[in-house]
Amino acid sequence: MSDDADKNVAGDWPPSAGLGALRERARLLALSREFFAERGVLEVETPAMAHAGASDVHIASLATVSQDGRRLYLQTSPEFAMKRLLAAGSGPIYQVCRAFRDGESGPLHNLEFTLLEWYRPGFDEHALMDELDDLLSRLLGTRSSKRRMTYRQACVELGGFDPFEASTPVLREHADARGLRVPRDDPGERDLLLDFLFSRVVQPALEGRVFVYDYPASQAALARVRASQPPVAARFELFVDGIEIANGYHELADAVELRRRFNADGRARESRGLEQMPMDERLIAALDHGLPDCSGVAVGLDRLFMIATGQTSIESVIAFPTSRA
Repeated sequence: MSDDADKNVAGDWPPSAGLGALRERARLLALSREFFAERGVLEVETPAMAHAGASDVHIASLATVSQDGRRLYLQTSPEFAMKRLLAAGSGPIYQVCRAFRDGESGPLHNLEFTLLEWYRPGFDEHALMDELDDLLSRLLGTRSSKRRMTYRQACVELGGFDPFEASTPVLREHADARGLRVPRDDPGERDLLLDFLFSRVVQPALEGRVFVYDYPASQAALARVRASQPPVAARFELFVDGIEIANGYHELADAVELRRRFNADGRARESRGLEQMPMDERLIAALDHGLPDCSGVAVGLDRLFMIATGQTSIESVIAFPTSRA
């Protein structure tokens, strides 16, 4: 290591977050646990490493190798293991844990981050939105917000395009007009265009606390799809002043459909030259055994704490981000 590199590392020994921010972080974590204790939601812990990683083409898992040579993946979310607990009869559960995603860095990203994830048997996505709103009111000290928009409504009103009716060439025209460059002839070109247009045009225009729900069925991930016209995913996201804070589903409980989606993800990964993920057969078996009708949501706590403390970067509320780890 060069002398200059030594000096740079030596200057990175203090935490990036001030002690006041770390005390506030601890207070907000305590309030979160109080919130769930009051509601009878059980705190659980699940492994940070597992034999399967995320199959989604837009999520990159970090991997390690065990002493016996097995490839293990640091979890991008505790979702799979928590659903196995639900299938085993746990009842309502929550977890505060570390999660990991490769290739994500910046003011709103860190390779290692803190998630709050919880599941509510008997709740649909709208009931879970209500509970999430109650939690944010507790943590942020603000009144609850009932502002909710369908994905279609948000795109039409704030982006000027209809995500269900517009053809792929029309969506590309909208993207080109805004200087957004999306790869052509990608197998998932339409969803890429929708994602770019939503994240670059619609999302920044969301003011205050806004829930967006009823996403396109092609973006269901592990949410149920409702047989409406057009079909929509029973999925929602929460934004605070244009920053994504949470992603929730009325959870898919069909083991056959889950396997079909994992296989579709595998084909999509292969077409893009991405590493194939082992299929999580334990999760499929859990759903086959019987996942209760439930909804779940994952909340990015670092971003939430950043907003709560009036900061503009999550490094201001993390003691040692990856750059200082």
